[in-house]
Amino acid sequence: MLLIPAIDLKNGECVRLRQGDMNESTVFSDDPVAMAGQWVEAGARRLHIVDLDGAFAGKPVNADVIHDIASAYPDLKIQLGGGIRDENTIAAYLDAGVNYLIVGTQAVKEPHFVAEVCAEFPTHIIVGLDAKNGKVATEGWSKLSKHDVIDMAKRFEDDGVEAIVYTDISRDGMMQGVNVEATLKMAQAINIPVIASGGITSMDDLKELSKFADDGIMGAITGRAIYEGTIDLKEAQTWLDEN
Repeated sequence: MLLIPAIDLKNGECVRLRQGDMNESTVFSDDPVAMAGQWVEAGARRLHIVDLDGAFAGKPVNADVIHDIASAYPDLKIQLGGGIRDENTIAAYLDAGVNYLIVGTQAVKEPHFVAEVCAEFPTHIIVGLDAKNGKVATEGWSKLSKHDVIDMAKRFEDDGVEAIVYTDISRDGMMQGVNVEATLKMAQAINIPVIASGGITSMDDLKELSKFADDGIMGAITGRAIYEGTIDLKEAQTWLDEN
């Protein structure tokens, strides 16, 4: 199982939000490229980047910073979300060295878009599903839909997505522990990998999740925990590799 550090970009800086609230952000670094380098040095094999401004604007805003990270660390696998709403954006990021594009709000609002981009860019599309009480949330978590999150995941699996990033939004950025039960339920319901996100706070969370790696939980995204030091990325990834 991979531990995937998160770099959330707002105004060109590396921040963390609480429960997706743009007004509740903590700045952790004003140099995201150096921050990425720190995680690479600690053994990260994949990086999760979110263009927060892009997510709210519906188009790329921090593309220059993302290009800089991709060119600085060409061997690092990068998955990117935020403002991915059309084929041109996906093509431009793939050309820049990003490996996977995460479609979020657009996937829920226009599900046919996922089928189209999976056909055009096979093996490069991931869908991010944010859920609360089993229902999908959209628009930077400001809206809760009537869609069942597992039903949607099955649909996107049929479309050909590479993986599902599954976030329990009631726990994200709150340092309350990951919702293992909901993540496992998702992983067992589909045949593509699930990447856990939201609330990963300690090694205990990772150890609990890693018990179900064979069920399809292939990675866990962590942000605040590695920035605040409640998880040591190097130690954690080493433990996951050995166990």
